[in-house]
Amino acid sequence: MKVLANDGISKAGEQALKNAGIEVLDNRVAQDHVINFINENNVDVLLVRSATKVRQDLIDACPNLKIIGRGGIGMDNIDVEYAIEQGKYIINTPTASSKSVAELVFGHFFALARFLHESNRLMPLEGETHFNAMKKSFSNAHELSGKTLGVIGFGSIGQEVVKIGISLGMKIKVLTRKPKTEILTLNFFDGQSVKFEVTSTNDMDVFLKEADFISINTPKTNEYIIDTPEFEKMKDGVYIVNTARGGVLNEVALIDFIESKKVAGAALDVFENEPNPELPLLMNPALSLSPHVGGNTVDAQEKIGLELAEQIIKIKNEL
Repeated sequence: MKVLANDGISKAGEQALKNAGIEVLDNRVAQDHVINFINENNVDVLLVRSATKVRQDLIDACPNLKIIGRGGIGMDNIDVEYAIEQGKYIINTPTASSKSVAELVFGHFFALARFLHESNRLMPLEGETHFNAMKKSFSNAHELSGKTLGVIGFGSIGQEVVKIGISLGMKIKVLTRKPKTEILTLNFFDGQSVKFEVTSTNDMDVFLKEADFISINTPKTNEYIIDTPEFEKMKDGVYIVNTARGGVLNEVALIDFIESKKVAGAALDVFENEPNPELPLLMNPALSLSPHVGGNTVDAQEKIGLELAEQIIKIKNEL
């Protein structure tokens, strides 16, 4: 069995595959050449992340491809239903990067609440000449403890975001299409664990009215979850972080509500026009930005690689 990990795989995952007698090709093939490479090299397994697209044309053109894997949660770059209809195995790693994404959410929240995204840019330029002025301008900061954390989406990432919020002493509100209850367990350094029962709401108006910090953690959507009507219902001075997908939040409206001071600050790890974000977003000082790196930690990539390897080995043994 041959595996093409076209968007990369961790060393741990690669070694696990090799130990099972599976050949791993470490090539990085451009999208236009993936079909030819798969067929010319008799590839059985194609592993991707978000860069490589696996559409119907590729699936049709590569009849010997047995397994298509996505290193991560979202499968929007793969025509999943069609692939299954054609007898392909589809695998992904829905929980491996959840903690990493959740930690990035709070990295942005802390940066926004303490103006770190601005001070890190300005200190090298003006720290020597305008130190006191900057100190004064960044004095209107906020603690997260005691504030209300609003989480949109209650999958594995949303649950990890909630757990961090609980550990910081935040009040918790969760929004889902249908109310649901989850039991979340917080594990501590000394072996203790505490369970929390969290029930979501589907009342968007109440949710938006109460949340001080909003994290969007949903799959890709066909329309905006947060648009002008939703911004208008938020608290004045709200903070928003989107690590979900570009297109769940109206970026043009976001800029308008930042300028009106309704939104105190926002962070984007994903963009509507990715990988070419709009210039007004990149230049806005109230935005904390990162280039779609939610799951890009050494820890997450190792877990992703191992989970993919385990699934591939299991399928290989069943074939």
